[in-house]
Amino acid sequence: MEPSEAERRRQARPKRRFKMKRMQMPRVSRSAVPSTFTVMNMVCGYAAIVTASEGNIIASGWFIIFAALFDTIDGLVARLTNSASNFGVELDSLSDLVSFGAAPAFLAYKCGLESLGLVGVLVSACLMVGSGLRLARFNAQFSGYKEYFSGLPTPSQAMTVAAFSITVTSEKWLSAEQALWTLVGLSIALSLLMISKVRYEKLPKPTPEEFRQRPLKFSLFIIASTAVLIFQAKALLVVMTLYIAGGMLRSLYDFFFEESSTEKSADASAGTANEFSKKQPS
Repeated sequence: MEPSEAERRRQARPKRRFKMKRMQMPRVSRSAVPSTFTVMNMVCGYAAIVTASEGNIIASGWFIIFAALFDTIDGLVARLTNSASNFGVELDSLSDLVSFGAAPAFLAYKCGLESLGLVGVLVSACLMVGSGLRLARFNAQFSGYKEYFSGLPTPSQAMTVAAFSITVTSEKWLSAEQALWTLVGLSIALSLLMISKVRYEKLPKPTPEEFRQRPLKFSLFIIASTAVLIFQAKALLVVMTLYIAGGMLRSLYDFFFEESSTEKSADASAGTANEFSKKQPS
């Protein structure tokens, strides 16, 4: 008796036997360490938006400052562990757009620009757009480590807005109208500085070699950090104002006083010597 069609199909099926596969734990790469701080930066930016929407201007400002702290730490960790990656660069840019683009723009809007209606929306949006353009330009032109930033860094802009918002909310040293128009001017100026070509110094690397090469820069950084720890937002506002003004004054000096050919050749010779020394075996 020939088997039925159902039996033939059942016999044609491949036979399977029970076999437990070995489970492999996912491998954690070195880039996960700095990426953790980058994610914390993003979370702080989102918390800043939430607290600003609830009217808590001071808490929102501090969340932005903490986001900038985590942004600094992730860069230091990436360099110290030699774990920089394309994934980390992209994640950092996305986090910065949240924490230093959307968050300070919304904070400025809730801090006073809201009273201007559509004009306030457009002025606060300048901070968001300027941050996006600044980050996009940085990614497109990134070609390795440089000693300076081209244009005001987005964390510096965000910390300036945060420090100003905290100070005028807690100290009340400006009237409501004065604070509003100061915030309008500040938002427009910071937006233009981000997309400008004004040079701004980078933070010094925490190494003995950096201290020997740039003792003044390192000392100023330590003094500024100590002042911020003691006097908090008021000192941060002063520090960021001096930092912004310093970059503008340096650009004006470079514009009116061109570097002499002798100094250029000396700098080029020094750079060549440094590169040659780095290539020698230790």
